Amino acid sequence: MAYCRTFKSQVSWTKLVSGEIQQRCFHSSPAVFGASKVAMSKLDTKPLPYETLEKRIKIVADRLGKPLSLAEKVLYSHLDDPVNQDIERGVSYLKLRPDRVAMQDATAQMAMLQFISSGLPKVAVPSTIHCDHLIEAQVGGVEDLKRAKDMNEEVYNFLKTAGAKYGVGFWHPGSGIIHQIILENYAFPGLLMIGTDSHTPNGGGLGGLCIGVGGADAVDVMADIPWELKCPKVIGVHLTGKMSGWTTPKDVILKVADILTVKGGTGAIIEYHGPGVDNISCTGMGTICNMGAEIGATTSLFPFNHRMADYLKATSRADIAEEAAKYSKSLLTPDNGSHYDQLIELDLTTLEPHVNGPFTPDLAHPISKLGNNAKKNDWPVEIKVGLIGSCTNSSYEDMSRCATIAKEALAHGRKSKIPFNVTPGSEQIRATIERDGIAQTLREFGGTVLANACGPCIGQWDRKDVKKGEKNTIVSSYNRNFTGRNDANAATHAFVTSPELVTALAIEARLDFDPTKDSIKGADGKEFKLSNPFGDELPARGFDPGQDTYQAPPADGSAVSVVVDPKSNRLQLLEPFKVWDGKDLEDLTILIKVKGKCTTDHISAAGPWLKYRGHLDNISNNMFLTATNADNNEMNKVKNQFTGEWGAVPDTARAYKAKGISWVVFGDENYGEGSSREHAALEPRHLGGRAIIVKSFARIHETNLKKQGVLALTFADSKDYDKVQPTDKVSLVGLNQFTPGKPLKCILRHADGSCDEILLNHTFNEQQIQWFKSGSALNRMKQLAAASK
Repeated sequence: MAYCRTFKSQVSWTKLVSGEIQQRCFHSSPAVFGASKVAMSKLDTKPLPYETLEKRIKIVADRLGKPLSLAEKVLYSHLDDPVNQDIERGVSYLKLRPDRVAMQDATAQMAMLQFISSGLPKVAVPSTIHCDHLIEAQVGGVEDLKRAKDMNEEVYNFLKTAGAKYGVGFWHPGSGIIHQIILENYAFPGLLMIGTDSHTPNGGGLGGLCIGVGGADAVDVMADIPWELKCPKVIGVHLTGKMSGWTTPKDVILKVADILTVKGGTGAIIEYHGPGVDNISCTGMGTICNMGAEIGATTSLFPFNHRMADYLKATSRADIAEEAAKYSKSLLTPDNGSHYDQLIELDLTTLEPHVNGPFTPDLAHPISKLGNNAKKNDWPVEIKVGLIGSCTNSSYEDMSRCATIAKEALAHGRKSKIPFNVTPGSEQIRATIERDGIAQTLREFGGTVLANACGPCIGQWDRKDVKKGEKNTIVSSYNRNFTGRNDANAATHAFVTSPELVTALAIEARLDFDPTKDSIKGADGKEFKLSNPFGDELPARGFDPGQDTYQAPPADGSAVSVVVDPKSNRLQLLEPFKVWDGKDLEDLTILIKVKGKCTTDHISAAGPWLKYRGHLDNISNNMFLTATNADNNEMNKVKNQFTGEWGAVPDTARAYKAKGISWVVFGDENYGEGSSREHAALEPRHLGGRAIIVKSFARIHETNLKKQGVLALTFADSKDYDKVQPTDKVSLVGLNQFTPGKPLKCILRHADGSCDEILLNHTFNEQQIQWFKSGSALNRMKQLAAASK
């Protein structure tokens, strides 16, 4: 008898789970388990994979003979070969079978161009494209969306037709930010998804392992090739207590960032657990997982609980909640006694509201200390702009809590002193907050409701209130605050915090205002103190879906034409990179020795450059524009080692390429942190780069470099960075013995004729070495496909 009970909100979580377990005890046939065929989403026909996942994890659990963490259960249950896969945290390379792929429009261009190059007729797993990155904030949502559709028509048409031809769902511009759309429609407990955006981990709020990758990884999965990931370590965050007052879920991750720093999560999954978990809403858990990207984590997740079930029901997926409950113990919660490589204890009861920044998301300040810290460091105390929303904090709960703050201020004749920008996360959120009066309250407060898109969070902001180079402060509920990230102004001091604190701070427009204790003078001259924020977790009247912005792919898209105009300056078909000639890389020229922080924003800027994400040659003109040159402490100014002239980094690289001169880049710690953008790897490869040598890498960027045939290498002794001189000639020798685990030899030949010989480590495995030898992973895919015919 098939399981068919409808999920009722009044049924307790305990009864729901125990009922599912009892049901399975009486009906243990695998055929029965699959009989309900609950689809993975409202927009898919493929069923939830729980039965298969449970079988796989049982095989792995029997092999390992130890309690498993939740991260391990979800990850190992997606192994391509659970019987024979070598499993050792931090060492093994896992071959995995993700359930789906998600791509945002800026990265989807290159991913789909690569997929087209593969020659395959259709994607092998459910995949979607989301148009959220190419909409610039200028005036307001309606006007900005219309302008974006006109400006980006060629790109949108390419993505739409490519999706239709190759079986990829297409979310039109205006539908919302990729991560909110995933949470509302596609995420489910136990999901393994890869997405071509670094904040893909947002889906961990619904108990999925959602991992940010480059486009080449997405192509592998869409091409039905097992996806490779170095077996992550697991960092546990044990939550106790209960949040109150002005403390929000955002403060959890702001505090964790303070503890772990921007590289402390590298190579690890962050697993939240403990009694405090049940005090956080599903979208709040999404916020925490989303910003895990800022600590370098592979991804983050929470165990399945009643808050997730409530959200699934509210988004018309009660059947998924019921199905997940059947597998709660076996798949969707950690075993008792599971091991964590590091354990962080966090008491929500004593957690203070935080504001992090400027220039890095791990520089944490409790709100009680922010004002003094700002004055001590000579940061501008006056706030120029407040911004709420983005993929990190744009839920109904976020918006409703901000509206209560705004209402209280308005009741006393006060509103925001400064421009106050509001970014709804999706069309569903926009329509619902409009219907419920929340958007109008925020407008009365002084807010401008922007388009359902990334906007200023990724630099898509036509900011007019300050001049470039003018020192100023902004406060947002975003996730990332690197130099120039939001407005391309290196002098902007960007701080990230909860949307509630942004709203409160906007009233006084000062960093030294603490709403937890300070009073505000009303229009009548009387002082008042803001109440603790409150708001509905989910809309009492249900969500309003708004306009239908989804285009499903046709059953057969073979007749659809995908056009790329050879004269286009937005799109360009890819040419394969040259294969390795079998020789050592000798006398490489140093393009730039980077000093200090070098994120993917420094390597390949976003903002106005997003328009060229589908045209490799054009976007390569933004390479290393904001990286600091150790030779002169300046940005975008390097010396051509052959002409002696100083010039822009991309211009110098092009000059080298034109003369057939290969080059190398040296860098510092956590090189390539931040976005998943593979353009930061494609551009150096396109302009003649052969190796990137640094103290340490961020995970996604290291993989992206390998995928494009670039040698990603690290100093065996980080002090050897100091031996590198800009005029050196660099030789990487012994490449014919390039093998996993064996360091490579590097010879630095200095201008005075002396030499230093140093060792370089790497994490290449056998398959990745083949990518290097073949010129790229895509080249290797084609070689293997040709050999199999």
